[in-house]
Amino acid sequence: MKHLLKLIDCGQSYWLDNLTRKKITSGELKKRVEEQGLRGITSNPSIFNKAISESKDYDADIGKFVKEGHSIEEIYELLVIKDIQDACDILRPVYDQTDGLDGYVSLEVSPHLAHHTEKTKNQVRDFFKRVNRPNCFIKIPGTEEGIPAIEEMLYEGININITLLFSVKMYEKVAHAYINALERRAKENKPIHHIASVASFFLSRIDVLVDQLLQHRITGKKDPTSELAEKLLGTIAVANAKMAYQSFKKIFQGDRWNRLLKKDAKVQRPLWASTSTKNPEYDDVMYVEPLIGKDTVNTLPDETIAAFADHGKVQCGTVEQNLDEAQKNLSDLKKVNIDLDFVTDQLVNEGIQKFIDPYDALLKSIEKKSNG
Repeated sequence: MKHLLKLIDCGQSYWLDNLTRKKITSGELKKRVEEQGLRGITSNPSIFNKAISESKDYDADIGKFVKEGHSIEEIYELLVIKDIQDACDILRPVYDQTDGLDGYVSLEVSPHLAHHTEKTKNQVRDFFKRVNRPNCFIKIPGTEEGIPAIEEMLYEGININITLLFSVKMYEKVAHAYINALERRAKENKPIHHIASVASFFLSRIDVLVDQLLQHRITGKKDPTSELAEKLLGTIAVANAKMAYQSFKKIFQGDRWNRLLKKDAKVQRPLWASTSTKNPEYDDVMYVEPLIGKDTVNTLPDETIAAFADHGKVQCGTVEQNLDEAQKNLSDLKKVNIDLDFVTDQLVNEGIQKFIDPYDALLKSIEKKSNG
């Protein structure tokens, strides 16, 4: 685990993207925190669907809540909020030791609310109040409708993890929403030192879709477009993330940000998400090694943590290396007639659906268990 611990020296925290009750009750989560340098954990409907539907860990609680007369959706919320609270308690020492930089656990709003600003606000308030832990993040997707909810919730003092970010343009919007929220609070002489946020920028899903489009342009013959398309395979997600980090550096500097720093504002860190390598022909740590940088988080699945602990290489500041190559790869993508903005818009919609499907399946699974 020494490679993972070294990331902290580079200014990067690693979090786990897989919260289950078994990880809590078995002591695994506590061990990872105390011995392996884990500094946070995230959850989403897909993870909870797998945990609840494929184990008996939640069955006793489901039966209890059914007898109490709760609806299926209420049962879901009670189950996951309990897990979030318990995980927050395990990570609370990290939160305290890092003065609120790390030690967070994320809970996602219903994916059905991704395009509903007011309903998102109401559920965020409800979840944050019910979890009742200072080291809880509530996840809001980075949609156009999510932006005003993100700013308002941060203004109200709720910690927000912005999820499903694929484009640099949308990343910049959520970064400015964070600064706007802090400025509004500062103007009213409200404290801002305790407010935290991360902007979750997704990786592997970009390469999966872009690679498909590139494959359509690879003919196997020696023509410039085909050769360029082949060269770009598996390069775009990291290049895109490196450009997002450059935007991060520009936004969180200068007079505007320095005024907030004087009031002990915390920087909103980019968080690299969707970091498991989907193509077996690619390096299994391809979304870790080139994106090590100050003031970042990398949230990793179990298999990527194991791979990086085994053979990962740690070099501080790789997120700022080979920027010319990253920019060229993004420019070359246009030369083969692939519009990255179109790709990222599609991925946001796909991402919402990929959370709606397991969320709905989870509710059906709970209903089935409650009837059993």
